[in-house]
Parts: sequence; C-alpha cells; structure tokens
Amino acid sequence: MSRRPIAALAGALLVLSAITALPASAAPPPAPVAAQVLTWTADNDITRYKSAPTTAVAGATTIVFENSEATGNTTGMSHTLTFDTETPGYNHDVPVNILANPFDPENGRHEVDVVLTPGKYRYYCAISGHSTMVGEFTVGEGGGQDTTPPAVSAEVTGPRDVNGDYVGSATVAVSASDAQSGVALVEYQVDDTGFEPYTEPVRVTAIGDHSVQFRATDEAGNTSPVGSVRFRVVEQPSDTTPPTVAPEVAGTKDANGDYVGKATVTLTATDADSGVRTTEYNLDGGSWTTYTAPVEVTAPGSHMVHYRATDNAGNTSPEGMTAFTIAASDTTPPDVDAAVTGDRNTDGDYVGKATVTLTATDTGSGVRTTEYNLDGGPWTTYTAPVEVTAIGRHTVHHRATDNAGNTSPEGAVEFTVAERPTEDTTPPEANATVTGDRDSGGNYLGSATVTITATDSQSGVGVVEYKVDDASWAPYTAPFAVTAQGSHTVRYRAADRAGNSAPEKSVSFTVVAAGEDACPGSDVRDTVVIGDDDTGVPNADTGNGCTVSDLIDQHGGHTDHGAFVRHVERVTGELVARGLLTRREAGAIVRAAARSDIGN
Repeated sequence: MSRRPIAALAGALLVLSAITALPASAAPPPAPVAAQVLTWTADNDITRYKSAPTTAVAGATTIVFENSEATGNTTGMSHTLTFDTETPGYNHDVPVNILANPFDPENGRHEVDVVLTPGKYRYYCAISGHSTMVGEFTVGEGGGQDTTPPAVSAEVTGPRDVNGDYVGSATVAVSASDAQSGVALVEYQVDDTGFEPYTEPVRVTAIGDHSVQFRATDEAGNTSPVGSVRFRVVEQPSDTTPPTVAPEVAGTKDANGDYVGKATVTLTATDADSGVRTTEYNLDGGSWTTYTAPVEVTAPGSHMVHYRATDNAGNTSPEGMTAFTIAASDTTPPDVDAAVTGDRNTDGDYVGKATVTLTATDTGSGVRTTEYNLDGGPWTTYTAPVEVTAIGRHTVHHRATDNAGNTSPEGAVEFTVAERPTEDTTPPEANATVTGDRDSGGNYLGSATVTITATDSQSGVGVVEYKVDDASWAPYTAPFAVTAQGSHTVRYRAADRAGNSAPEKSVSFTVVAAGEDACPGSDVRDTVVIGDDDTGVPNADTGNGCTVSDLIDQHGGHTDHGAFVRHVERVTGELVARGLLTRREAGAIVRAAARSDIGN
C-alpha cells in the first residue's frame, strides 16, 4: 500500500494544528501523563526538519512540533508533522498530523499527548513540494527513560595579546552532546542579555569584560546546568606593519635539484602586532586561494607559487614568490659497478686483503643509497670502500636505490683472499744494460740507452731508482737515453714490497759524437743471409750505419774459407759482448758460415 499525503489542508487546518480526527465511536481514550517529550523543529528549509528525535522509549509521550520565528522560520512557511499510518514495516498506532506556521494562534508551537509502543515510526511533511522532509525514529521498551541532561561546553577563539586578552573580537563556539535521547536545543546569552537559541559561533566585538552563559536541553526535556566562559576584548592596537611570509619547498630532489614527482610548498606567516588574519597563494598565475595547509604540486615542469598575508589590522604583505621545477617520475633504477683491488699473486688471488669499491650512478632522480652484503650477511649502507681480510673465497652483493625509489637488480663480485707468503727478507735482483751504436773502441755514438730490470720472487718489486752521474735519484719507469758526450756512470737500486733494498749497482760508458756512415751501401735485409743460407737471425743495426751482415763482410775477399769462418767468429763474438746478439744467434751465423763455400 502506497503512502498518501493529506489531500487537502482545509482553511481551519492552516490556522490551527491538530491530530487527525477519528470517528466519535473510535475516539481513543485520553493519553496518560507523558513520561517523555519528543520535539521536532522546522524553519525556512523545505527539504528537511531542523531537528528531530531518533530514539524514544515506549509509553506516554508529549509530541512537540515547533515551526516558529524562534526556530528560524522568518518567511511564514507552513510545515506539517505527519506520522505515517500506511507504509508496511512501521507502527501505525499514533495518527499524528500537526500543521504549524509562525503566525498561527499558537505562534507555531504545538503539543499533543500520545502513547508510543516499541518499534519504528515514520514521519513526513504532507505539504506539496516538501516531500524530502521525512525521517524515522525507534521506540524501545520502557524503563530506560532518559533523565541525564546533555553535556555542553564552550570554546573562545581569536587573536590574543601578550596578556591573553582578545584583540578586536572574540568568537565563542558552543557544543553539546547527549548519548541517550539526543540534544534538542542549545541556548546562550551574552552578559545577561537573555538566552536565545544557539545556531552558530557568536562573535563578541564590544571592548571590555564579558561573560557568555550557555545551556542545552535534550529530547527528553532534561536541561543542563548553566555554564559560562569569561574573557576580555581589548582595542585593536595601531598596527601599520604587514606580516612576513616565509615559503618552504620540500620533496625528493634529483641530481639537477629538481623535485621528482611532486613538491610540497609550506607557507609560514607571522605578525608580531595584530596577528595574521589570512594567508593566500596562487599557483602559476592562477586565482588567489586561502592557504590552510601545505600545497602539493605534481605537474611536471617549472612552477611559481606567489603568496601574501594580511594581518588583523588590514595590512597586506608585499607579494612574494618561490620557483621550482618538477621532473617527471623516474622509473629507471641506478647502475652499480664494483671494482676489486689489491696485491695479487700468480694465481690471481688477492694477497692478505682485497678492497671492494662500489660506484652507483643514476641520470634520473639521482642515487639515494648504495648497499652491500658480504657473503650473505646483512645489507649495509655503503659509505666507503670495503676491505676484506678473511682468508678464503668471498662474494660481495650490491644494489642501489635512487631518489624516486627505484632499486637496481642485485649484482655480485667474487674473489679470493690468500694468505701472505712467509716473511720476505731477500732484496730484489737489479741489472742494467746499455745499448746503442758503438764505434770500434766501444764508445756509444750520439747516445746510449740504459734499461734497468728488477725482479723479486717473493713480495714483488716495490720501487726502482736511478741517477746519472751526480744527478738526484729518480724513479725508474722506462728506458732512458744519455746523449751528453763524455764518460757517464748510471747508478741504480731497487726495493721490494717487504722493504728489502738491493745493494746499489752502477754501469759506466762513454758517449762520443756520431761519425759518418761507415757502411753507405749497407745490407739491410731483415735477416742475416750467408751465401744462400738464411740464418733467421735479425739483421740488426750495429751502430755507425752498419748492420750485422755488413760486419760479416762475406764479399770481402777472404784468403780462404777458414779465414772467413774465423772472421765471422770474431765479429759475432764482439756483437755478443756488446749485447747485440745472443750466443745462440752468434752460433747460428758461425754454422752458416762454416757450411758456405765462401773463401774457397
């Protein structure tokens, strides 16, 4: 069965509220004395009741419906309080139908006594166009009547001076609560001027001491004791100084100083005189907006936030601005490289210790942290190269996270640390050779090249040094040439990594001016060839423009074959002594000469 609104509101009904009439034979007995009062109120709004109960207890009840100037009806708008007697699921035993407006004989406040039974009641406004004014309340078993008044409190806010007085004005906010029947009415009065309904915070501007009293009544008719707050309002001081505003931009920055993904702008305004009234900002030239909380900016690109503040005396600060750039979100993890360094033995193992250096790079938001673990241990923040001294096989795992939260895949580097060999007490072995073109007297023509070698089979060579004549000692790194004419002495020495130093050695030689080419028609073939026999020995330059083949002089008119062979033995012996041939190479040349028929 559908709910039917009242078909017509008769003229008399428009003047006086009433309970829906019943036939005389069906008239209910008089209601007993009410044990509770339920109050509905209405105002100019046609979409809802201003206040209404949500719970009640079974038994005698006084229904109050007030639609008056006191409840906020300033237009004379009529409303009804009509109990639903048709919709299934609700109690239908109380046929209330009250019409009220501020100008009726009861000034809009009407009462009717009824008896409620446990269950739910539905109510609505029966005037056309007011169909959304609807609600329901639940009735419980008797014995739980609400006898506790509401709790009510007040808070005073506003700008205050150093004495705690309110500067220019104070605002009083009253709040009330009732856990049983609910709050029906809150009232207040300022300085004993008479209680009136409280609907919104009250602003007090009169200079001087004030007392605001307040009280609340619940739906069961219980009224709280009167509470009060006292305060003083003082005149606004003469303030001509505007507030100051400080901006702060926060967020995750990349390597370029741009904010990754978002930036949060916080504005802090201060005013030592009258106090800050409002702070405003605009983003990228948009409209000015009241600042109430930090502003989060997420759009990629360059941004400007302009800001200003006004104090309670009306002074507005100069407009300020802070600029920043937001980079697009970074989804690429960092790259991590690992390098292992240290002294190594012939097996490639690190002797005594190994040092692991991690290098992480991120071209997007920049590296935030680099971590490592050694041999499956806990992850540790990497701050400096890691020194590993434990003997054995090791694995260092590593990863890095950028400022956008991307973490690189886990990498690893493996190596072995070997024990140091027994203590090294043997110094290195150092030697020097001198090479260059020489004349028949063994002097070097134009320049002499000195090569120093040092070996150490235990800890290894640490340093090699040399000095020419009376010069200072210098580190040896590569062969060097001596070009100054005259006699020279090159001294050299070496020390190993264990600190053992070899005895100082020396080599002496003489450099003379280079002469004319002694072999203008030089044999410049790559190898020494005797007759048709290629020895495979390099045909080296022996100095003064002559090669090995030139000095052998196989076409020199030797008296017999034996004389040629003896000549070859003498020449190759000198070349071995000069370091231009090895003994093996000299033997190969002599054997080729013996096999030849030169001189026969």
